[in-house]
Amino acid sequence: MAHIPAAERRPQLVQAAIDLMAREGIAAGSTRAIAAELGVAQATVHYTFGTKKELYAAVLERLTGDILERVRTAAPGEVSFDGTVQAMARALGASLRERPGQYLLMTELYVLALRDPDLREMAAEQQRGLEDTTAALVTEVSRRSGTEPAVDARTMARFFLAGFDGLAMQHLTASAPGDSGGPLEADLELLVASCLELACKDPRG
Repeated sequence: MAHIPAAERRPQLVQAAIDLMAREGIAAGSTRAIAAELGVAQATVHYTFGTKKELYAAVLERLTGDILERVRTAAPGEVSFDGTVQAMARALGASLRERPGQYLLMTELYVLALRDPDLREMAAEQQRGLEDTTAALVTEVSRRSGTEPAVDARTMARFFLAGFDGLAMQHLTASAPGDSGGPLEADLELLVASCLELACKDPRG
């Protein structure tokens, strides 16, 4: 088999790890199993990443990056503030329905990071990236639409993302495997309404 540089092998191994652990859970993500998923030697995983924690960090970075891209491209032509918040909620809801295993894996990795000092700061950095991107979108659409939210953009971003995370976990818990139903859409509409209400009236007085 022709040699493949580590720079090319790395994204392949990250995707193989995501595919495997999204199906079977983080506990199934041994280096041996990930290597088998891609069809390479176990030593390739160790050579490319060094440690399993480094692989986990790369997986979380990829999963968070996918969410960031969903947020960035949620409403490219939308001008109104209300429409942008609604578009973000719809885009994230569609992503959750399409890839529930990846959302569950991301949650598992964040919980693991809370217990592991080596992963905690990396997870915090990913979370800050999500908040930064969402806050930047809120700021930009506020400027375009001439809307002045009553709360700052970062507070709005944290509220929106925390609400979506909670709804995502409820949906994953309540839904049977393969079930695309449930009250997710109605709940997302309530989240959007709550965000818009927050934008109109600062609860801190």
